[in-house]
Amino acid sequence: MTTVSLDALDLSALLCSRVCHDVISPVGAIVNGLEVLEDEDDAGMRDFALDLIRKSARQASARLQFARLAFGAAGSAGASIDLADAESVTRGMFGDEKTKLTWSAPRALFPKNKVKLLLNLVVIGTTAIPRGGVIDVAVTGEGEAAAFVLTATGSHARIPPHVEALMAGEPSGGIVDAHGIQPFYAGLVARAAAMDVRFAIEGDTVTIRATGTPAAADDAAA
Repeated sequence: MTTVSLDALDLSALLCSRVCHDVISPVGAIVNGLEVLEDEDDAGMRDFALDLIRKSARQASARLQFARLAFGAAGSAGASIDLADAESVTRGMFGDEKTKLTWSAPRALFPKNKVKLLLNLVVIGTTAIPRGGVIDVAVTGEGEAAAFVLTATGSHARIPPHVEALMAGEPSGGIVDAHGIQPFYAGLVARAAAMDVRFAIEGDTVTIRATGTPAAADDAAA
């Protein structure tokens, strides 16, 4: 298939659409809660509205903090991101009653693109278990020798449709839309980080492995 390239404007527009999609629901819930507070005198309804506002504000904040690391220029003054920060925003984004997150990684600074790839792979991992379950994130090695293994286990697990083609930059029909931009972007980051990503499924477990490409290993040894 033909590899698709997006110009800077299309890429930024689609990523902005993705981020807006993630935060519009909790922000809308905050607005609804405020409207209830303005119009209701019933104490029970006001308590419900305040609880809705608190939960939605936390959710919106978590999604924005995650997007800042996964898609944005967080820490742009340097070339590295602390894995502890990556874990924190990931737990804030995905740690809920539906999905349990386990995380095993060294406390270290990692190259920015590798961390961005890791976070994007977690996003893909959540789509592999649409009914929820457990996502285990394991990071080994350091620097160019880093490797990621993510396992997503849950009922009706599957490798998300078209994700491998999108990550390879070869979307079906040759078009990338707002629904496919996240795995497409993950593929761009993987290539920038010189990492090869592979998917496998066995039963109700999807495994995502990311390792350094042979070219990267050669460069590290030189």
